[in-house]
Amino acid sequence: MSIPYKTALIVGAGDGLSASLARTFHQAGLSIGLAARNTDKLSALSNEVKAQTFSCDAAQPASVTSLFESVEVQLGTPDVVVYNPSARSQGPLIDLDPAAVEQALAVTAYGGFLVAQQAVKRMLKLGPGAVLFTGASASIKGYPRSAPFAMGKFALRGLAQSMARELAPQNIHVGHFVIDGAIGNPGVSQSAGQPDAFLDPDAIATTYLHLLQQPRSAWTWEVELRPWVEKF
Repeated sequence: MSIPYKTALIVGAGDGLSASLARTFHQAGLSIGLAARNTDKLSALSNEVKAQTFSCDAAQPASVTSLFESVEVQLGTPDVVVYNPSARSQGPLIDLDPAAVEQALAVTAYGGFLVAQQAVKRMLKLGPGAVLFTGASASIKGYPRSAPFAMGKFALRGLAQSMARELAPQNIHVGHFVIDGAIGNPGVSQSAGQPDAFLDPDAIATTYLHLLQQPRSAWTWEVELRPWVEKF
């Protein structure tokens, strides 16, 4: 099934889910941009999917603005933007470092706002677009000793929900993905006793693509994905 998009920018790119997204989108015919604070790690993936790479600190407004300006020059305006970064600060509530919590919120949630704002400004001028956010179990349930991550992911989900209601009438599809379980990234082996304990990143990426293929008369704003062995 064809999709009405041409260029995908993946922010927070690495060798896990974002790599699967890059490959899946490339196979669907999209041009790919990969953004990360450290672009050295992206050389093999960028060669594989013929992507352009961009350095960006998603929590810094000037860096995000510069990212989109560079992408426009090298790839054209992206009509699919994926926000994948997150940061954690774990421990008992009373022991958490406020500066570390601030940074976790900046990367996980504030960066999502910055990237979405720059993306939507351009999408509104040029036509249809899609902004996709990667969430987690913590988007809908806070775990002990993990308050900053829950705060950030709850905020990101709220951003996605608000954007979806505001922007769907303007032909911008906003999607939030609750990844409720551990992703089987490279170097993480499946347990012999529970072969499906980890989510397959390629399977997750296929679901992102399916959302981009949805007819506008039946868009969804949120999808929950979990392995069948995950407890609800």
